Amino acid sequence: MTMPRLLNRLTFRQLQVFQAVHRQHSYSRAAEELGLTQPGVSAQIRQLEQALGQPLFKYSGKTLHVLPAADALAASIQAIFGQVSRLQMALSDMAGTISGELNLAAVSTAQYVVPHLIARFRAHHPNVQVRLKVCNRSQALERLAARRDDLVIMAMVPEDDDNLVYMPILENELIPVVWPGHPLLAAAAPTLEDLAQHYLLMREPGSGVRTAFEQLAAEQDVPLAHTMELGTNEAIKQGIMAHLGVAVLPRLAVKLELGAGLLAELPLPGFPMRRSWCTVYPRDRFPTPVTELFLRFVRERIGEFEAHFRAPAHPIPDHGVVCLPLQSL
Repeated sequence: MTMPRLLNRLTFRQLQVFQAVHRQHSYSRAAEELGLTQPGVSAQIRQLEQALGQPLFKYSGKTLHVLPAADALAASIQAIFGQVSRLQMALSDMAGTISGELNLAAVSTAQYVVPHLIARFRAHHPNVQVRLKVCNRSQALERLAARRDDLVIMAMVPEDDDNLVYMPILENELIPVVWPGHPLLAAAAPTLEDLAQHYLLMREPGSGVRTAFEQLAAEQDVPLAHTMELGTNEAIKQGIMAHLGVAVLPRLAVKLELGAGLLAELPLPGFPMRRSWCTVYPRDRFPTPVTELFLRFVRERIGEFEAHFRAPAHPIPDHGVVCLPLQSL
């Protein structure tokens, strides 16, 4: 069989540099990502264009335009790198040491569940290095668009975006939370309108919980006239306990405080609001073997995770996690 002429003219480094430029739409940002100089990136792209015999990018002013040949090459590179990753995974599996990297991003409400998923996954695959970025929903959508992570874990996945592949993993209940002894707890049939008479402690715009709460209030024609923005769920919990205001929060975010009697759930019509946390990735970004391994691991244990988070808070039993680095022999 005749070998393709490109085989002797392309290098993996050229393809890595191209992939960064194609993703970032910028030579300078690609150079920063790869730890190279901008002239170094330009030289690699120029050599690649010479090997292909076609231009890949074109500057118009300060805007970098992606040409058709670049999109075709990007799709091929994704497949090439995916095959290399699968080879690495197969070799690691033969050696009994599956390894690699898993880059996750999770919305802030999911920070109460994702570490449990990671811990159980690492118990079975200790050589996989996991990185987790916590952000709000708006930032999560930006990271998805920029393809900065292997997976994003979020609720309220855009239903009109056909380019996203998602898998529901756990139910996220949003509940009204007040301090113990709050007068609404003694009311006969409190409503959302009654809750809105108090200061509502809320996350920043772009937060998934805030978006869901504002949508419900709009549906019930309840104005949210008295709001106070606090930056984190932890700050909101402390604010409620200090009688600064009331809030709507994920049940799992306040599970310990509810159990300890430091906070109280206020029964209201329309609550709990139910959303599902989902794993999400762009359809045109093929999952790496480690990503596929994590997705399969979570999918096979969804029932186990649901039972754990529905149960009263208690120390988890040992599941084989050793929180010490592996010692080399």
